[in-house]
Amino acid sequence: MKCTSELVTPLHLQKKALIYIRQSTLHQVLTNQESLRLQYGLQQRARSLGWPPEEIEIIDADLGITGASAHQRTGFQELVTKVTLGQVGIILSTEVTRLSRNCSDWYPLLDVCGYRGCLIADHDGIYDPATTNGRLLLGLKGQLSELELHTIRARMTAGLLNKAQRGDLALPLPIGLVRDAAGHVQKDPNCEIQDRIDLIFASFVRLRSASRVLHFLNEHALQLPRRDRFGDVAWKRPTGAAILEILKNPAYAGAFVYGRTRTLRTDRTARRAKTIRLPLSEWRICVKGVYPAYISWDLFERIQAMLLDNYAEYDRNKTRGVPRDGAALLHGIVYCGECGHKMVVQYKGGTRYLCNFLRQKYGVPVCQDIAADPVDMQVVEAFFQALSPVELDVYARAVAAQQEATAQILHAHQQHLERLRYQATLAERQFLHVDPENRLVAAELERRWEMALTELKRAEEAGTPSPTPVNALSSLSQEQKELFQAIGQHLPRLWRQGDVAQRQKKALLRCLIDKVVIHRPLPETVHARIVWRGGETTTLNIPVAVGSLTDLVGAQEMERLSLEWSAQGQTDEEIAQKLTTQGFRSPMQPFVLPSTVQGMRLKHRQFQVRSQSHPRHIEGALTISQLAERLDIAPHWIYDRIHNGTIQISRDATTHLYLFPDKPSTLEEFAQLTKGTLKTLHF
Repeated sequence: MKCTSELVTPLHLQKKALIYIRQSTLHQVLTNQESLRLQYGLQQRARSLGWPPEEIEIIDADLGITGASAHQRTGFQELVTKVTLGQVGIILSTEVTRLSRNCSDWYPLLDVCGYRGCLIADHDGIYDPATTNGRLLLGLKGQLSELELHTIRARMTAGLLNKAQRGDLALPLPIGLVRDAAGHVQKDPNCEIQDRIDLIFASFVRLRSASRVLHFLNEHALQLPRRDRFGDVAWKRPTGAAILEILKNPAYAGAFVYGRTRTLRTDRTARRAKTIRLPLSEWRICVKGVYPAYISWDLFERIQAMLLDNYAEYDRNKTRGVPRDGAALLHGIVYCGECGHKMVVQYKGGTRYLCNFLRQKYGVPVCQDIAADPVDMQVVEAFFQALSPVELDVYARAVAAQQEATAQILHAHQQHLERLRYQATLAERQFLHVDPENRLVAAELERRWEMALTELKRAEEAGTPSPTPVNALSSLSQEQKELFQAIGQHLPRLWRQGDVAQRQKKALLRCLIDKVVIHRPLPETVHARIVWRGGETTTLNIPVAVGSLTDLVGAQEMERLSLEWSAQGQTDEEIAQKLTTQGFRSPMQPFVLPSTVQGMRLKHRQFQVRSQSHPRHIEGALTISQLAERLDIAPHWIYDRIHNGTIQISRDATTHLYLFPDKPSTLEEFAQLTKGTLKTLHF
């Protein structure tokens, strides 16, 4: 039956009729088949309006894509393109909400349709966007469709949040937790899975690093339980990401958490939005005590703080990082007293603490560049003083911790063998129960049985690891055990003997020290302020090496006293000792060296023994220094010409010096050599 409309004109019939078909999700495409048939049935309506079948075009490229935005809808973009080119006379859709649920996409389409004379039709009627009434009705429908989308989303979100507030929302559970038929969450009945998760948390608390936990598991050939895409448990080789996923999941602490991540769409053209993890304090919903816990909530918070502190992004996150085997003992906890930013370590040209934050950000010079060794030395001494009255039963605790770790490893290997034996027995039962005539199934089950037996044999041949760490601790001498028990008094000796590794030294310092702020107000002094864990502070004045004697405060006074005492007949050693007592120092040492006193004395030509430093004079000859003084040139200029062969001379056999004839001709020849008149000299 042909129906007519006064809005449809022959001009419209000369163009195409577009039928736009869309459903919001792939689930709707599969399940809502009747709605799909209704949309494809619009071809009959287009024919009844007068369009021939060859002029009817269907656009269904947007099936399974939401109408909230047009960026990912290629079908909608194709429709707008055809309308803009003036190829479309009418757009048909069961509802205008199929076209768009976003007014920012809807109104531009109305503008283009009105300009190109394209009609829009739905099950209620036909509208002309070029007329006031048509645009008004279509505009209202577009606004109502956007509001409807917001209302539906708000209702669904409100119900979801209300359920999440009670902790009843059924979120996917991590490995080790299962949901029974009644919807209650329980621990996985597989004891091996439970013990493996307990081992991961215990190992992290002991080792304090996820990467070290990974090395520990790989060292003992222990696997991790994981879920495959079907939800079944599969034992796989451990990875750092898998360990971090377990350590960061609050479900193991018995807490139901919703809103641990936030979705940001910075680029509207991107198909997927960016997901960022929120810190624990910004989680939207956290209900404790919902799940059976593997660890306490306090321990979970401690683990998160340790993981955050281990993240070595010094400049932005101000974290300390994991202690590593570097020479700088304060890396990660030393701050600049000039600008307040964290300092980094530079090992090129010696260990140094460098503050380059402002240089990286603004291109200004380096804030501070301080040698690390003197600072480390003084901070370690302060640490020893704070630790000296402490007496700990470290040996007993270390033995207990090693015994517990070894027992967990042995138990894990026994459970691994037990699981492999069960899998082999299960494969055998499945093979024995199959019909022998069904050879295709029997061959596959036989292959699985053989694989299970091979894996079991390989594990049994590998055997269980020997508890060597406990034996090593148990074999300590009585003297070493006493050192452990009085660690506060004996730690300095163990420290200096090299019995403590660098990363262990750093870990020990971090137990008591929160941070160290260093500032160099003078070239010769560094002020260090140690902030202890309890909030107390200790201020140190640390002498550091300088380039020359003039960089020292009081250098002129020290020089005056040296000359005065030297004139009185005192030796360099006596003068150096007296200067040290009065608080003076040498440029490179915290005390005064006799060589420093000697240098100041010789500078003013004060000689204790006349022959000691008096210039050597040889009858009829000139030394290099004497010749250089007469010619007013540098001595190294003469040495350089001797070495490259320009001046040919041999050392004197008696004095082992280069001796030149003390004659006017010698000075004339050297003058010609300096001017370039002579190329070589022979003596």
